[in-house]
Amino acid sequence: MNYISTRNKSLNFDFSSIFLRGLAPDGGLFLPDEIKKFSEIELIELSKLNYIDLGVEIISKFCVPVLKKDKIKSLLHKAYSNFSLENVVEMKKIDNINLLELYHGPTLAFKDIAMQVIGLMYEALDLNKKKINIIVATSGDTGSAAIAALKEKKNINLFVLHPHEKISNIQRKIMTTCDFSNIYNIAIKGNFDDCQKIVKQMFNDEQFREKINMSGVNSINWARIICQIVYYFYAYFQISSKVNFSVPTGNFGDVYAGYIAKKMGLPIDKLIVATNENDILCRVINSGEYRPTEVKPSLSPSMDIQVASNFERLLFDVLKGDDQKVSKSMKNLNDNGFFKLDKDELKKIRENFSAERISNADTLRIIKDFFMNYGFILDPHTATAVGASYKVKNKSKTIVLGTAHPYKFLETIKLAIGKNVDPPRQFLDLSKKIEKFEIIDNKLEDVKRYIMGKI
Repeated sequence: MNYISTRNKSLNFDFSSIFLRGLAPDGGLFLPDEIKKFSEIELIELSKLNYIDLGVEIISKFCVPVLKKDKIKSLLHKAYSNFSLENVVEMKKIDNINLLELYHGPTLAFKDIAMQVIGLMYEALDLNKKKINIIVATSGDTGSAAIAALKEKKNINLFVLHPHEKISNIQRKIMTTCDFSNIYNIAIKGNFDDCQKIVKQMFNDEQFREKINMSGVNSINWARIICQIVYYFYAYFQISSKVNFSVPTGNFGDVYAGYIAKKMGLPIDKLIVATNENDILCRVINSGEYRPTEVKPSLSPSMDIQVASNFERLLFDVLKGDDQKVSKSMKNLNDNGFFKLDKDELKKIRENFSAERISNADTLRIIKDFFMNYGFILDPHTATAVGASYKVKNKSKTIVLGTAHPYKFLETIKLAIGKNVDPPRQFLDLSKKIEKFEIIDNKLEDVKRYIMGKI
């Protein structure tokens, strides 16, 4: 399997190289040069597999020959050994909602599903012969999942950038109370987009990237996408009829994994993009104009994003693989603050996606109503996906992705239902732990200086 860049199809990398780099040298995102499409007969055979064996069949299509099937299987067994479910995820039928719970890993968020595998891939690919410095931006859950996957890893340092005072208290504490010598938490005086921009700037600084042997585990890393594809297949096989998936998303990584699942032959009708008041994705899918605005703090902070990085991968498809057009669009975004799609390009997006915006008030109402009607507590991100699923009218059944445990958003849940959420066993002593993080100005050179001082 070879990989190209969204901005230069002539580049050619193997899986090991794109895994370590994360971002292409031209600033583009990596994509495989071909995608396996399963036949109906092959889908029937896949439906008979447990989660790990299904994962082996899907992930191997993107990793072989760098990682062979037997190695992938051992990785998945080890990665998911600390999940509370044998099959990693769980589908729950709640009235007419098919809720796919993705938060049964060590940090109780869907990010664990990919991150636990990625943590082991660094060793499996023999990439850490010399010290690797991993830099990651987080809007809430990616950071804690990365810490859980990479803590105490030999020859790996992890630097986590989160927006200062713009994630939930529990999300922050899960990250900043981890006392490991290879973990560094940085609170940036800005929003998630600022954190993400700093990370991208460091990746694009070839001299700095080489100097510190830099790697990244944000959703721009293709390994994150391929691990997430698996649960779309697994969920579909629980229903086995054409389905919609409603996905709460900010950076477009999770829902993009569903798009790849559809390209691989999964009978998906619509991928429903659920956004909060930071509705860049809803606006571009409904209007064709990609124009980021100022980030607004919301009750679903992990989605408080206005620059959805993974959208560039979809753009590559929509522009029929024209890397020069992609480059031009991204240049327009950088220089002019926006780019526009024409009618045919927008039509292609709408064949696969629909998008809905869920306000803060709607989010609270959905959480309250769901609890009153069914006795089940939704986290605010999952609540946006539930709300979006109500708005899409077609004959297909809908699977809603449940992305995080409600305990991580205590204040919002209390506001919605008037009750506290009991802490899960993983976080029973969280309030007693001491936090440790550095607050740094939203300046690239300040962050670089801090990193260099630690390595």
